[in-house]
Formats: sequence, structure tokens, C-alpha cells
Amino acid sequence: MKNSGQLNKVQESIITGKGVPVALCIENVCKKYQNKTVVDHMHLRLEPGVYGLLGANGAGKTTLMRMICGILRPTEGKITLGGQSMDSEAYRSMLGYLPQDFGYYPDFTGREFLLYMAALKGIPKSRARSRSRELLELVGLAEQAHKKIKTYSGGMKQRLGIAQALLNEPRLLVLDEPTAGLDPKERVRFRDLIAQAGQSSIVLLSTHIVSDVEHIADSILMMREGRLIYQGKWEESRGDLEAFYLEQFGEEPGQKRN
Repeated sequence: MKNSGQLNKVQESIITGKGVPVALCIENVCKKYQNKTVVDHMHLRLEPGVYGLLGANGAGKTTLMRMICGILRPTEGKITLGGQSMDSEAYRSMLGYLPQDFGYYPDFTGREFLLYMAALKGIPKSRARSRSRELLELVGLAEQAHKKIKTYSGGMKQRLGIAQALLNEPRLLVLDEPTAGLDPKERVRFRDLIAQAGQSSIVLLSTHIVSDVEHIADSILMMREGRLIYQGKWEESRGDLEAFYLEQFGEEPGQKRN
């Protein structure tokens, strides 16, 4: 597991919790809209670790992630987590999700927002209070906990989003473009958090920022036109990744995009 070693043992326990590691199984999953197939009969098994999901716009990444999170239902196939169906409360209790466009309540404070999200997740009040305090400290928002979200910068909002995704100590953490809006220092902090989460949980990370994948992902998943075309270790796939990136985006990894 890639980890810069910047987190202490207390921080590590806050992220990973004490849950039993589980596997995510995607079996013959297909998603169709009328005559268009967006995800095409995918088979995938993921165990604890960090997985970088790559692909151009329209490759099916977001649709796949939304199905994994139970927001969309597969047209065919099934998805299970630790043997639990995606329709079950047990599945949802093990899931943490940060979508690309996350909705905030601007007049809530950061603390109020986390308590509200904890209530939606069914976390008991006493645990919600302590968990919110732990996570606000962890993501560097303790001093801003009682300030309204409308006063937060984009990076602060993104860190708050990461905190809410960790509230229930998830066994599966799904992150869609999570470093958007983060400055370089915040991005390094985020990488440390996610690398540690991958010690005992499955982290599925969709991003266009190759350096994020390079620094924290154990494995790479590449999608094209709804199909999984490559799965492998970062160290073994660098050449394939660079060729894939050039083909999909018309530029080499690390080149500034407009």
C-alpha cells in the first residue's frame, strides 16, 4: 500500500475503524438507456486497496460508480458487497460516497452538516458528535467547524465532503473526482487519507489527475465505451496508462489541460 507515513496511529484508526474487510463483486453488470449501452456486461472483484478508475468522458465511469452506490439500478447483473445485495440496508451501511458535484446546505455550519449527514446514515447521536469532531480535526476543519459552509473555499468544501464520506467508517469508499478544487498541499493531505483508508477498505477513485493515481492507487482500472479494457498494478501499467491517456485525451499525462 502506498502511504507517505504522515498520519499518526490515532488518525489511522479514525479513518479505517474496526470493520471486517469485505469484497465488492460486480457480476455481468450492464446499464442501458433505450438502445445505448453505457456499461457493457462488466465483471469485477475488488478487495481492500485503492483503485484508480480512468477513462474519457462518456466511458461509463460515473454510471458504474452510481450503480455501485445504489443510485442507479443495473439493467442486468448484480452487485454485492461482503455478500450483501446493493438493495440491502447492510450494503448501504458499509458505503461511503463523494460525488463529483456534492450538494451542501450553505447556511449549515460544517459541524451541523456532518451531524445532519450522520443522522441520514443512521449513526447514533452520541457517536455522530464524536465522529464529526474526529473527522473535522482529521481534514483540517476543526477551527472552521462552527462557520457556515457558504464562507468555505472550494477546497474546504471538498474536505468537508471527504469527511462526510468517512462518517460511517465505510468498507467501500467511492470518490468521483475528489481532488477537484484542492490546492497542492491539500492534495497531498488527501492522498495520505485515502492511502490509509485503503489499508482495510476498498477505495474506488475516479480522476483525470494522473499524479493522484500514481501516488496512491494500488491498481488501475481503465474503461472505454462502457467496457473494462485493462486492470493491473500501477507499476506494471505505466506504459499502457500513458498510451491510453494520450489516445483518450490527446496529450501525455502531466501535460496541462485547458
